Amino acid sequence: MGFPQLFPGIFGPPQGPPSFGPPAGPPSGPPTGAQGGPPSGPPPSFVPQQQQASLFAVDPGSMRGCLFRYTYVWLNNRQQFWFYPIFLGRRSVAGWRWTGFRWVYFGIDLRQIQSFTCF
Repeated sequence: MGFPQLFPGIFGPPQGPPSFGPPAGPPSGPPTGAQGGPPSGPPPSFVPQQQQASLFAVDPGSMRGCLFRYTYVWLNNRQQFWFYPIFLGRRSVAGWRWTGFRWVYFGIDLRQIQSFTCF
């Protein structure tokens, strides 16, 4: 007497090759291609004045208009920098951060952003 096939693959060979979906979340490394690379030059040479900081977390929709634009970011931990966002997820943003000398690929949770402005 055999066992019913409640869990295919456990009591017999798999029924076909495993399937893998696309990865979830932001890209794991620097993207390639025309739209994914860093800006060709440095960001603007000025530091914009911070507008009134929000008491709420940054909403992904509010940052959508800053994709592929120079964006100045103020974090909750008082860090601030130029950023060039290229990916916006539900809870994170990724792109290129200016170190003062070059662009480096960078991602951050939206809850860590106090405010931002883009140009």
